[in-house]
Amino acid sequence: MEHLLYLHNSSSGRMSHHHPYDPWDTNTSTVTTSDLSPDESVNPWDIILCVTGTIMACENAIVIAILFYTPTLRAPMFILIGSLALADLLAGMGLIVNFIVLYVFNNEVATLSSAGLLIASFSASVCSLLAITVDRYLSLYNALTYHTERTLTFTYLMILLVWALCICIGLLPIMGWNCVREQSSCSVLKPVTRNNAAVLAVSFLLLFALMMQLYLQICRIAFRHAQQIAVQHQFMATSQASSTRKGVSTLSLILGTFALCWIPFAVYSLVADSSYPMVYTYSLVLPAACNSVINPIIYAFRNPDIQKSLWLACCGCMPPRFLSGPRTSSDV
Repeated sequence: MEHLLYLHNSSSGRMSHHHPYDPWDTNTSTVTTSDLSPDESVNPWDIILCVTGTIMACENAIVIAILFYTPTLRAPMFILIGSLALADLLAGMGLIVNFIVLYVFNNEVATLSSAGLLIASFSASVCSLLAITVDRYLSLYNALTYHTERTLTFTYLMILLVWALCICIGLLPIMGWNCVREQSSCSVLKPVTRNNAAVLAVSFLLLFALMMQLYLQICRIAFRHAQQIAVQHQFMATSQASSTRKGVSTLSLILGTFALCWIPFAVYSLVADSSYPMVYTYSLVLPAACNSVINPIIYAFRNPDIQKSLWLACCGCMPPRFLSGPRTSSDV
């Protein structure tokens, strides 16, 4: 589970292997943008990542506000969506902080703190996606007992465990798990060492494999339920098949988006080192960061209940399409 961390600045738009002001230099204090000479301009990639972080933060702040101010959105599914939105909100803020650290407060403590924030937030984002997958699996596998207080308690415990683990991982750089004193051990993203980056990448790939296995099980259960309903109610076979196909397409969208955004970056982190051109790192980091931009669209804004709350909050009205027909399992 590799993450977006400290990225080198480049001079005159070229990707170099050093920052104009070395954050690991103990004699470096605070650097302001006015100190940058014309040939040490702001890297466009850093600007793009900062803008991406701003969009991430705004999107997920809206989701959190809707969930917080809507009392009816307290089911386990919405709690997990809230956890994902909080993680992506912090990731967006982390990208903004990382930009400020690069060009304003470029020192060791600030850089390690920024790295820790990004590690913790992106770890929580990926783990929250796994928790949502587990919740969807349990909602089908234990359909009769899912809507109980026990499920709600399990959801809170799962969230607490996820965030405790991710916060501990985020504290590692500032506690010494970094390549500050040994530059040759750095990975493609300082201050993570190559060994630590490999562990994070392998962990991510294992989590993705687990998510894929769970979604395959979800598809099997959904098709089995559809067949049982079709046998009992022949006249519902067509609509149920359509609903099942919609649910499978939704799952394919979720897995496909997640894989396209993160797997190239994770694999690259396993095979590359700090000698590789930074343009490769930037070009793979950006899609991984964009996954947190897409998450609110897939998991929150497509949900009918959240859509209703958003419409009521924005214009105080309810579109007719929300008043007709029950919600199907494919809607969530």
